Amino acid sequence: MKLHNLTLKDKALFSNYLKLCRHELSTYAFQNIYIWKGLFQITWAIIEDSLCVFFQDKIGSFLYLAPLGGEKKERALKKIFQILDGLNKNKDVSRIENVEAPDAPLYQALGYDCTLKSYDYLSLRSDLAELRGVRFKSKRSSFNYFSKHYEFQYLPFSPEQKKPSLELYDCWTKQRESKINEPLYQAMLRDSRHCLRNALDNYPSLNLVARVVKVNSRIKGFTCGFKLNDDTFSILYETTDLSIKGLAQFIFRAFARELKDYKYINIMDDSGLQNLKNVKLSYHPARLIPAYIVRRKDVPAHS
Repeated sequence: MKLHNLTLKDKALFSNYLKLCRHELSTYAFQNIYIWKGLFQITWAIIEDSLCVFFQDKIGSFLYLAPLGGEKKERALKKIFQILDGLNKNKDVSRIENVEAPDAPLYQALGYDCTLKSYDYLSLRSDLAELRGVRFKSKRSSFNYFSKHYEFQYLPFSPEQKKPSLELYDCWTKQRESKINEPLYQAMLRDSRHCLRNALDNYPSLNLVARVVKVNSRIKGFTCGFKLNDDTFSILYETTDLSIKGLAQFIFRAFARELKDYKYINIMDDSGLQNLKNVKLSYHPARLIPAYIVRRKDVPAHS
């Protein structure tokens, strides 16, 4: 089975398979696959009429998404795990990540283990755009503070703003690291910068939508995302200078106000971090969308 290295030329193929059914997890988008290039070797193959996306790093290889298209046939899954086992010294590493809830019973019926990995946070766009009621009082107050106390511009992102946007991310990272001294969190911030650089390097090709906020003619806020499905937009990044009170709430609300074609905004997962979970829950999401990891039962480890 030949594995093809992922390139931008594969976007149309991926889009065709991704559109075969409606997906709610933010991982089911070409943008949210491609940006991981460099951190992972990303390859793909068509197996039993399904598009399969393989991620590999120094730890091992796994399927980033459930197979796209075709039926979840036992023969197809066996072929997928045979490929993974050929790439992994330790068969325990072989797995399928980001399986959506409706598919989990199918894997279980075929004798596979399904364990909860994480949740995506799905918010009503109207909630984020309007910030009405007691639930959003503090968010609304922060938004109003920024609006009243700063001279600013809220603008569409353009590719020439890539460098100052990355510099803003570096500033934001230092501010976050000073408050959260967790090695895992800091490593994730570094990985996230790599992905942001990929996103901005390929901004027009990836069909991303981004906005910036300038304060005193300097970019102090940045956000971007992509269409996930017909009624959902996914926020991929939001970074602000944390020393500017209310800017984070301002850019989030301003962007939500623009996205009138969508009913929902997916604000992605919390990466297992409590502080990030708290922030996302503070926006009172309408639903949590579970993601599962699929493994074989009783596979012995091999060193």
